[in-house]
Amino acid sequence: MPVGAPVHRVTIMTAPAEVCARAPAKINLELRVGGLRADGHHELATVYQAVSLFDDVIATEADEVSVTVDGVHAEGVPQDETNLAVRAALLLARRTGVDAGVRLRVRKAIPVAAGMGGGSADAAAALLACDTLWRAGLSREALVELAAELGSDVPFALHGGTAVGTGRGERLTPALARGEYHWVVALSDHGLSTPAVYAELDRLRTGRVLAEPRVADRLMQALRSADPIALGATLHNDMQPAACSLAPDLERLLEVGRDYGAAGGLVSGSGPTVALLARDAEQALDLAVALTSSGLAADVRRVLGPVSGARLVEPVRG
Repeated sequence: MPVGAPVHRVTIMTAPAEVCARAPAKINLELRVGGLRADGHHELATVYQAVSLFDDVIATEADEVSVTVDGVHAEGVPQDETNLAVRAALLLARRTGVDAGVRLRVRKAIPVAAGMGGGSADAAAALLACDTLWRAGLSREALVELAAELGSDVPFALHGGTAVGTGRGERLTPALARGEYHWVVALSDHGLSTPAVYAELDRLRTGRVLAEPRVADRLMQALRSADPIALGATLHNDMQPAACSLAPDLERLLEVGRDYGAAGGLVSGSGPTVALLARDAEQALDLAVALTSSGLAADVRRVLGPVSGARLVEPVRG
């Protein structure tokens, strides 16, 4: 090469060998349930808030799609093609024409069958991790469209923050929510089947004329005010009577929250997790101690909301 000739450097872009994505749990601040639709789903109006309890999905290059699960209640999570993370990977590969496999490792901190969207978080994290691993290059909007095919709560696990969900919960509109909220969640050793809770709700409402579900204006006003007392007074879940009918101890957990002055409380989603809203961090600690001492909960966590949706993180080794 002649002296002084320009040097051209070529950067070779290669796909990463391993990608980790993290997605949050959710609490339904309000859940209004309408009647059955023609597609077998109930019409919903809900307000989601993402909270600081996360599952990680680590995606590694492989010849085929497989999954392993560890962490909280891992034994209750399928490790075959029915796993939501596996279904997410297969759907993404099919839609993008990717001819590759992936080994998924799901590290669970979100409890299973608890009404906090753990399976949906896994699906959202798998979509994001595999899109990055395979360099599929889908936009966030395109990933959300795929997420809606996987489950009603999966789009929100990608979205995060606070949002209004309509339809079966998959159609999202960002909500104006100010401030940070301190939650205490009481987790059960035993999950509740979402279809079973819906079936019990339908039984309890037999013969009733159901109005079209809509989110209450006062809840949206409370979110804008950043006032946990105002928000606590508006928390509502149409599925709570059905969940409490199937798991009566849930009502006792709610009573503990009331006795210790929680700003509000409700069963999250289809249960059996009870979420109590504290006035501040100090009261959250007091509520956590009271719930733990009650002996009614298998585990008690303090979490914050809202937090962001699914995102890429560095994998934690071990």
